[in-house]
Amino acid sequence: MNKFKIIICALLISLLGCSSYLVAADKNILDVGNQLPLFSLSAPPDLKQCTYLGLQANQTFSLEQIKGEIVIIEIFSMYCPHCQKDAPAINELYTLIQNDPSLARRIKLIGIGAGNSTFEVDIFKNKYQVEFPLFADDDLSIHEKLGSVRTPYFIGICTQGQKKNRIFFSQLAGFAGARNFLDEILKQADCR
Repeated sequence: MNKFKIIICALLISLLGCSSYLVAADKNILDVGNQLPLFSLSAPPDLKQCTYLGLQANQTFSLEQIKGEIVIIEIFSMYCPHCQKDAPAINELYTLIQNDPSLARRIKLIGIGAGNSTFEVDIFKNKYQVEFPLFADDDLSIHEKLGSVRTPYFIGICTQGQKKNRIFFSQLAGFAGARNFLDEILKQADCR
């Protein structure tokens, strides 16, 4: 009888633990209006990409140090079939932005490879001819800070002014074309 009571108590305690986890998981870290959790990245080894971001080579930086008003972050994985399928459209988004000098000054695009090593990120970058900077997150430390979102996940943040580091766009997948995505970003971005 005592073993039965112990088992029941253990089950109740574990269920209570699960319910508190579910309540905590319901609060989305990446809700629009929230501050993006802080993390740092190492500047890309490619000087062209450092220049694109407005950074010095060999430095560790936070997103608000990127030269631009808006940073769009794609959380991806080289193993994610949706990320692979969307890569050409994301590249088209980058090209649309770069072909408009006023947008190119305002908007920067980066990718963070959730659970991907530098080697894996480089394979993805080369296979899909990605021109914007991609960063490895092999230990998932950034991914965990961002709520362990599924991939691909898109986040838009302001990097200047009163809304510095504030999320204005947060979306799982659903990339419906580069022009539509860019129009939605511009509609939702209010970084002043």
